[in-house]
Amino acid sequence: MVFTISDMSFKAGMEMKISGKIKPGCERFSINIGHNEEAIALHFNPRFQARGDTNTIVCNSRQGEWGAEQREPCFPFQQGEAFKLTITFNNDTFYIKLPEGTMMSFPNRFGDDLFKHVHVNGDVKITSIGVK
Repeated sequence: MVFTISDMSFKAGMEMKISGKIKPGCERFSINIGHNEEAIALHFNPRFQARGDTNTIVCNSRQGEWGAEQREPCFPFQQGEAFKLTITFNNDTFYIKLPEGTMMSFPNRFGDDLFKHVHVNGDVKITSIGVK
């Protein structure tokens, strides 16, 4: 599934809740938050078996070119299973609450307090995205 929301208002201090289901046989999927597909402040990329990673969450940002990857060893995702994520941020950091309640963070390398673009890619079906 691939889809883009290009005119939302996700501001610092707000909470984005994402629910979905991972397709059986999924190798990886990504949720990207930023200004457009070339300016991605948060690239959240769970990898079951892709690009040399196994059961690893890879986060990154992109400002024309990709930055340095950050890997998270906690991997609470299962192929064929539903999941829920909660993402919040401020000018310094993105905070991601993973499905089993584990918290992880990734620096807000842009330092911005408003993002309008969400892009989802990979073998995942998103059932809801809510921002409040």
